[in-house]
Amino acid sequence: MSNVALLFYTGKNCCLCDDAQAILHHVAPEVEYTKLDVRSSTELYHLYGARIPVLKRQDTEQELGWPFGEQQLREFLS
Repeated sequence: MSNVALLFYTGKNCCLCDDAQAILHHVAPEVEYTKLDVRSSTELYHLYGARIPVLKRQDTEQELGWPFGEQQLREFLS
């Protein structure tokens, strides 16, 4: 799992994003990720604004959208 790099699409004052981040820290604290605020660009906002939080693997381009639990996250990262 530690080789996986993620993009974490999020937004300001997003309690669901906080929940997703807590699950990520619990399941895979060693996984590196980059947080991207979807409001930072029009393109990101149109792609992810209504779907955040979303995790995207940089190696496979697969996405895991909310809602997800610990088991779904483990499968996504494996």
